[in-house]
Amino acid sequence: MKSLSMRISGFGGQGIILVSMILGTAVVTKRGLYAVQTQSYGSEARGGQCQAELIISEHPINSPSTANKDILVALFQSALNSYISTLKPGGILIVDPALVSEIPDNDYIVYQVPATETAIRIGNRIAANMVILGFLQPLLKLVSENDLRSVIKETVKEKFIDVNIEAFNAGLDIA
Repeated sequence: MKSLSMRISGFGGQGIILVSMILGTAVVTKRGLYAVQTQSYGSEARGGQCQAELIISEHPINSPSTANKDILVALFQSALNSYISTLKPGGILIVDPALVSEIPDNDYIVYQVPATETAIRIGNRIAANMVILGFLQPLLKLVSENDLRSVIKETVKEKFIDVNIEAFNAGLDIA
């Protein structure tokens, strides 16, 4: 792996930044890789557009951003519309079909992951982000399932650990 660049996007309150932080922390602390994470979000506390960019590499990373992403996760239609132009040809697009209904035709691989529906079934809509993280694990194979579970437990508030682990496991099942 030379490097991997991904953008996770949606709206505030979906845990977009948390997913990138957990994945970035896991690859650094469990695999000894390099990672840089940046984030931006609208001025609204919840509901405004939000995105996090994560670059992972075996070598030191010289820039906190890349023009073209290998992976785009879009958990809301406006996020997809805003960032689809940054996805490399042949890149991977992951969407939640409950929140993204119009996917433009192009040269990329599309995965429709029912993250919100799965999280609601588990009992907490906000855990959709962990469903996505679980889906990403076997796709990327950068860290083990147990390494990600460990970082989830170290990162989220204690009262949310069980639902987050359950949502992560559901994402693994979907993958």
